[in-house]
Amino acid sequence: MAAAGAAAAAAIAQAIKASGVVVRLEPEEFAKLLGRMPAPLVVSAKGGLFGTRYQYLTSYKGLAFFTVSRQPLPLPGGAELITAGRSWIPG
Repeated sequence: MAAAGAAAAAAIAQAIKASGVVVRLEPEEFAKLLGRMPAPLVVSAKGGLFGTRYQYLTSYKGLAFFTVSRQPLPLPGGAELITAGRSWIPG
């Protein structure tokens, strides 16, 4: 299962490198986007220097979307969650 998660995270990262398109959304808009997908794949990581930050990444129609939240986001029932040790989003 961990290998599949790593492969999924690597595939999303490779797609980001290839397309160069990463869209940052507010947590509420990210949650709405997940609600549009029947079974979203979500990569999450927890980090932060001055308090915990929850980071989420997904792809939708060829674009990569991410958000950062102070609270964990509620995910739709059909969501597949991959927990990463850490994440990096190109600036």
